Amino acid sequence: MHYFAYGSNMNRTQMQRRCPLSNFVCVARLADYQFGITRHSRLRDCGTANVFPGPGKEVWGVVYEVSDSELLILDRFEDGYRRAIMPVYALGDGVEPLDALIYIAEIEVNVPLPNSEYKRLIVEGAKHWQLPGAYIATLESLQAAVDR
Repeated sequence: MHYFAYGSNMNRTQMQRRCPLSNFVCVARLADYQFGITRHSRLRDCGTANVFPGPGKEVWGVVYEVSDSELLILDRFEDGYRRAIMPVYALGDGVEPLDALIYIAEIEVNVPLPNSEYKRLIVEGAKHWQLPGAYIATLESLQAAVDR
């Protein structure tokens, strides 16, 4: 199954720890959606990534090939998100869409900021996989909570 990661699972180290048999497929974009910190993760106790409709916008991320058993592992980490199958477009070959599983959550109100560790995981993942520079800059500009 193709899985599109747009948050902390873009981080290669985290993804290998969670799903050691997963394989990188490509960098891809989700068209007509936007990225936001719109969910309060009870596991991390901070705001976490989500995608929601945004006509003309795009979310960049990473497509992995993941086994059914590893998807069950991801489901536990993505508590509060629902699975959806959506078309994403591979970088450099963005004509034909690739159907990928994406985790999406309901938009919540009064969501806390992401913590600095969570933001680091996202930005490091985006840099590692060489997402477009302007998109990386947007991720770097995310405000994070001050560590206590």
